[in-house]
Amino acid sequence: MSDSTSTIIAGQDEPLAFGESYPTEAFPMSHLGFEHERANVLGVRISAVDMDRAVNIADGWIAAGNPGYACVTGVHGVIEAQTNPEFLRILNQAAINTPDGMPMAWVGWLQGHRNMDRVYGPDFMMAMCKLSEERGYRNFLYGGNPGVAELLRESLLHRFPGLKLVGTYTPPFRALNPDEERELVEQVRDSKPHILWVGLGTPKQERFMAQYLHQLEVPLLVGVGAAFDFHTGRLHECSGWVKRAGLQWVHRLIQDPKRLWKRYLHCVPAFLWHIAWQFSGLRHYPSKRS
Repeated sequence: MSDSTSTIIAGQDEPLAFGESYPTEAFPMSHLGFEHERANVLGVRISAVDMDRAVNIADGWIAAGNPGYACVTGVHGVIEAQTNPEFLRILNQAAINTPDGMPMAWVGWLQGHRNMDRVYGPDFMMAMCKLSEERGYRNFLYGGNPGVAELLRESLLHRFPGLKLVGTYTPPFRALNPDEERELVEQVRDSKPHILWVGLGTPKQERFMAQYLHQLEVPLLVGVGAAFDFHTGRLHECSGWVKRAGLQWVHRLIQDPKRLWKRYLHCVPAFLWHIAWQFSGLRHYPSKRS
């Protein structure tokens, strides 16, 4: 993003009370037309949007051609940001930071954002692929275990026959070396995608998007985590009522207990503890872009 988008907005470096949100007119000119109200969830600026609004903002951003990235943030990301100021900055500089879990929407409702609703990463990906088919947007898939990106490509083309999928790249389980960086940048620039989907999981995918935003020259990078696995059948979705009840984490834990038990043992109690402090007004969680 440009330097102007990382400037601290006058008055917004002060702590927000629990019920306060960010007015649209307070943001820099580069975001006018795309900026929107945000809920303050423990200092993380979560977009006060529903699915339709999120897709409309992303559509406008892509059409404008400004490089930017979209985060899909739930409890895990918010708690990661509590002890990592750099990660907090990355989340708060996102063009869109959708409420991935129901707890994000619930906090937004309590702050007066009555139209805010969950924008779940895999569902957002499907909505944007549908839009891409209509608009002719080109898509690129980055991430997943070996072979997953190709499987996802086949799955998406089966569902959206007119979708333009212009490339896939499966990175190693480490930082890219200089040769791999050059290969990726050349492949992405040659294929000229409008949307680059990043499936590395939080917080790796957000760091990747912030690091490579300007090198890749893609209008919109979107970190969707486990969407790669959900849409290839490697993970199974739960029923709608489980999602609406904010219990999808239990379903995920049952499917992958060895990997996730430590995360949820830490994140769920920590979120409840911190949000109680924020709601009480006894602790402030200031939020700013940089």
